[in-house]
Amino acid sequence: MLERGYRASTGRRLPGDGPAVPLTSTADDVARLRQVLNLQDGPTIVAGHSYGGQIMTALGTDAPNVVGLVYIAAFGLDQGESLGALLSQGPTPPALEHLFADEQGFMWQPQDEFVQHFAADVDPARAKVLHAVQQPPAGSTFSEAMGVPAWKSLPSWYLVAMQDQAIPPDAQRMFASRMGATTIEVPASHLAMVSHPDEAAQLIKTAAETRTAVPAGRARR
Repeated sequence: MLERGYRASTGRRLPGDGPAVPLTSTADDVARLRQVLNLQDGPTIVAGHSYGGQIMTALGTDAPNVVGLVYIAAFGLDQGESLGALLSQGPTPPALEHLFADEQGFMWQPQDEFVQHFAADVDPARAKVLHAVQQPPAGSTFSEAMGVPAWKSLPSWYLVAMQDQAIPPDAQRMFASRMGATTIEVPASHLAMVSHPDEAAQLIKTAAETRTAVPAGRARR
């Protein structure tokens, strides 16, 4: 992406500040993402994975500079839905069976469960590192109802992780279908962007090329 003239920004950190996405509530996370988006100076593609889909969906209909959304095995809720209600509609996914809350109410996964289910197709040594640096969301985010979703006013792309043990693949297909997303399917675990980075990057590139007219457009993720 960078070699083709696109710029990339991460939602992790703002200059001189702490984590860009505090994961304390959906509202807090959206507010911080908006700060990042306001720093962009051109058409912007937002890509999100897992709970990241919740944050970018909650941007609503007036996301600054955003021209498209890319979901990588991510939640794409509709208005009035919540993560908890969605996940309660079927058996608890294997990757979430032993999720637990700490004293501050943040949700964590045991290392074994993370390695075996969340990152099932990632090298175990690398998966353990990813587990060590995970950023846990607040438990309250599971009960927060979605407002008007951003995908209702923006074109979307979706990567379905066919071997996902955190968000059921059929749920991902449902998200993609109702948002009218351009969709690809990859034989990957929940961490599809780690085990299949080329496919994930290509989908973001496709979205950027579709939504930016000039070769050196400035799509950001």
